[in-house]
Amino acid sequence: MDIQKITVIGGGLMGRQIALNSSIYGVDATVYDLNGDVCDAVEAWAEEYLAGRIAKGRMTEEQVAEAKKLFHVERDLDKALEGTQCIVEAVVEVEEIKRNLFKTLSDKVGEDVIIATNSSFMVSSKFADCVKNPSRLANMHFYNPVLVMKFVEVVQGPHTSEETARSLYDYCVKTGKTPVWMKKELEGFCAGYLLRALKEAATWMVQNGYCTPQEIDLACENGLGHPMGLFRLNDLTGLDLTLDVMKRSYAETGVKPDMYDFYEKMVREGKLGRKTGHGFYDYE
Repeated sequence: MDIQKITVIGGGLMGRQIALNSSIYGVDATVYDLNGDVCDAVEAWAEEYLAGRIAKGRMTEEQVAEAKKLFHVERDLDKALEGTQCIVEAVVEVEEIKRNLFKTLSDKVGEDVIIATNSSFMVSSKFADCVKNPSRLANMHFYNPVLVMKFVEVVQGPHTSEETARSLYDYCVKTGKTPVWMKKELEGFCAGYLLRALKEAATWMVQNGYCTPQEIDLACENGLGHPMGLFRLNDLTGLDLTLDVMKRSYAETGVKPDMYDFYEKMVREGKLGRKTGHGFYDYE
């Protein structure tokens, strides 16, 4: 399938970027969000971002005008789904919320409409029982900031057809990305699985007093040549998301992850990273 029209469910940081990036590359994209204030914020953000592209000489006025024609924000789910070929779920990382959403979407669209989850850690097979014709369900995980990062992980679960995975892979390429196509599910997918080993070593070192998070970042950036240290990257993705993953691991294993209490305290204090202005670093 050549995907020409998508619907992104969730107008948060990731969802809005996935949709606008698609529109910039010629795909008709609609952002749906239940919250009217979020919809207003998405519209204002898109205007500001595109104006900035013109000011910086990255896009012409004509290119921006074309992108605007293809970018839509919708508060009505049925309207948002009209004619869509692919749905990208980008809501909060809570399994029960996603399950209910997939059941609703499955009832509202035809069985040939692809459904992709942008979840950063939940494999799509968790939701295969929520979708009629689960062969059209897969992971398509973008990296933040979507409008800059080219890497995307398309993950083909045991239920996912090769046609679905190929369609998502081709869509990523068409929208300026450099994707990987994982033929099997793996917790953390490709980059996350690799990063987990490094992150486990880093949190163990901090937990046991060997060095600070900032010193870990210095080692990553100046010693290993990473463009961004582990904890600086964590500020970008959100400490609350990391805590959610830690809670899930704690519940499953009964073993408290290193730095669990530190993250819990930071989240309780509202220090979630860049989005709140404070995390491992200050951004105000």
